[in-house]
Amino acid sequence: MGDTRFNHISREGKLTHLPGLAEALAASEKGGYIWLDYCQPKKEDLEPLIEPLGLHPLSIEDCVDENQIPKIDDYPRNTFLLFNVLQYADRELYVYEVDLFIGARFLVTVSGRDVNGVHILGGIDRQLELESESIRQGPDNLLHLILDHVVDQKFDAIEALEAELDRAEETILTNMAQFDPAELLHLRRDLLNLRKSLFHEREILVKICRKDCPFISDKAIYAFRDIYDHLAKFFELTESSRDIVTSLMEMYLSMLNNQMTQAANTTNITVRRLTYINTIFMPLTLLAGIGGMSEYSMMTGANNWRIAYPAFLVGMVIIGVISYFLLQRIERRGKPAR
Repeated sequence: MGDTRFNHISREGKLTHLPGLAEALAASEKGGYIWLDYCQPKKEDLEPLIEPLGLHPLSIEDCVDENQIPKIDDYPRNTFLLFNVLQYADRELYVYEVDLFIGARFLVTVSGRDVNGVHILGGIDRQLELESESIRQGPDNLLHLILDHVVDQKFDAIEALEAELDRAEETILTNMAQFDPAELLHLRRDLLNLRKSLFHEREILVKICRKDCPFISDKAIYAFRDIYDHLAKFFELTESSRDIVTSLMEMYLSMLNNQMTQAANTTNITVRRLTYINTIFMPLTLLAGIGGMSEYSMMTGANNWRIAYPAFLVGMVIIGVISYFLLQRIERRGKPAR
């Protein structure tokens, strides 16, 4: 059995730890309400709650089944809520579940541990000490404090994701060669998971603020509206971050295309220069081949080579110069007018 805390909250707001479930149920009969906090329980640990608290077996299965989406289910004696806790560590987004059962005189929370082995709801204890006046009013106020704690942790994860986006943008602009586009795809996946969680949780708060949950008083609904405002804000931030990921990917591809275009232009300039040289020297190579076979000495006579070869060289230079200027003129005519 995982770590379990059995607590009784008196009418004066005093929180008392009890040794077991039987003692907690007996204390609830004397006034106040109980808070049962389960950490990494098994199905067998939660089944004893079915009879005394009226928990539905399907809800208990949801508590031990991972990868559930946030939801709210109403039952005759309680309401079941499923929320997500987010943690961003080592450039990875972790999504955990927190299951809550609220009834007229009880609150049951089922959670686990984060990647560091810390109890997800362990940090709520200090806040409860400061909110004794609030929690004494009923389990709905305790539910608000726990959900507010869960939502605050989401803000830390969103801030970490925004910092990753800023770092990716800076890397693209300053040192694109070392940027890995897979980072953007990874961030996009995390933002999609975050958006899915926030979307369903926002719908849960809509139902609560609409007074669909009979175990949350009208007075406490005002506090839940504040949580809804936070979730709506986080949802908009997530949407903006998704747009930023798309913009960064487009910017990266645009800069990559610019680099490829510059490389292609450099290659074209080099090929054009080589083409000039090849075009100029093609007729000269032909003439050099003819001269190398002593054709000029054959045409002018063997005794006239001292005149024939210098004239041949001068002719090659003239042909090369004429070819160069002719190519320049053809290129200028081929350029579009500005």
